[in-house]
Amino acid sequence: MNILEKITKSDENNSDSKSNIQKISLERLRANPIPNSKNEIWRQTNKSKFSRFLDFKFSNEFYYPPIPGHANIENTCRIIIGENRAINLKEKNWAIKELEEQEILNFLKQKIIQSDSTQNWSNLLNHFLTDKKNIVGLNISGTAIPHLEIICNSANNVLNSKTLVINIEEGTTVSISQINIGDENSALSISSYFNIEEDSVVNHGIISFGKDKSHIINSLNVRQFKNSEYNLGSLQFEYDFGRLEININQVEGNARTNVKGIQITKNNEQISTYANIAFNGPNGFLDQLNKSLANDKSHSVFEGLIIVPQIAQKTDASQLSRNLLLSNFAKIDTKPQLEIVADDVKCMHGATISQLNEDEVFYMRSRGLTLEEASKLQLRSYYQEIISFLPISKERWDLLALLLKDK
Repeated sequence: MNILEKITKSDENNSDSKSNIQKISLERLRANPIPNSKNEIWRQTNKSKFSRFLDFKFSNEFYYPPIPGHANIENTCRIIIGENRAINLKEKNWAIKELEEQEILNFLKQKIIQSDSTQNWSNLLNHFLTDKKNIVGLNISGTAIPHLEIICNSANNVLNSKTLVINIEEGTTVSISQINIGDENSALSISSYFNIEEDSVVNHGIISFGKDKSHIINSLNVRQFKNSEYNLGSLQFEYDFGRLEININQVEGNARTNVKGIQITKNNEQISTYANIAFNGPNGFLDQLNKSLANDKSHSVFEGLIIVPQIAQKTDASQLSRNLLLSNFAKIDTKPQLEIVADDVKCMHGATISQLNEDEVFYMRSRGLTLEEASKLQLRSYYQEIISFLPISKERWDLLALLLKDK
């Protein structure tokens, strides 16, 4: 495997061209080059697809992506990671500026040193591979900020790696869309860090779509402080192998988190979402909904864990997994979980797996719709709940059209 060779062959990787972050990550990876398949968050991973992800030739070269969204980006600030464009925007009520390189390196170093090498294997791999030109760090402050659109992409026949670090200052309100584009027969590694300070509101969307035989491992790490609100919508589709890891920490409690996501699989694809939400203070709130739709011989995985320690009294948390199985050969694994020590909380979790409603399809066909039209209408309703939560307008990205084009 090309990537494992980069980890295990020491002579090349100890060269002066490697940053301190890359060297520290390499040391941690050498103790655990491949995640332990017995670990809960790796147990369901398709070994052959994961091996293919690791087998790509690695490159840090920039490749300008074909972006299918509409060209009009009025009142939108677009950043393509790796483009090497200076970012320093300032208006009367808001500012977006680049973090100093040393700030970013100190932050990442602390995260790497504190991390568990199995639970955070994806981040360690990312930081070992990513050079400084593919790291973007932003400090955002103010209100009435233009929509921020951040593009990550991979090129044909190679693995590309990107890192994003965003600090949201106190009292800021901002909407951010991360668009991850996988080229045909490619692999993409992304690690994102959001630090959300007090009294801030962040509306965050992650839209990941690939092409034939594209692969992605996407790790999201969020810290929320008092009276902050974080709204995350995610959409994953068209990846032969896709993995989204969500880690959210309400570090002091007294914060609100809303998460809605969907993953759509067909053919022989496997797409997974792993969510770990930790409350480390009282009066925290979580409302999480994850949807999966699996067709043909594909496999969809969702594992969610809500952690409520003794300090997190008065927590109100809900985690629901709603899934749609469209084939007798497809497979959906879902496992929402609660880990509660506090005794004064309101927490719930649940999971359902169903099929398209035959009575509704029959009714629509009796009114003149074809089977394909009736099925699309039901799917449109199933998708819309998540798509409407994403902080992105239909005028920019017609996501329903993208999802329904092959149905």
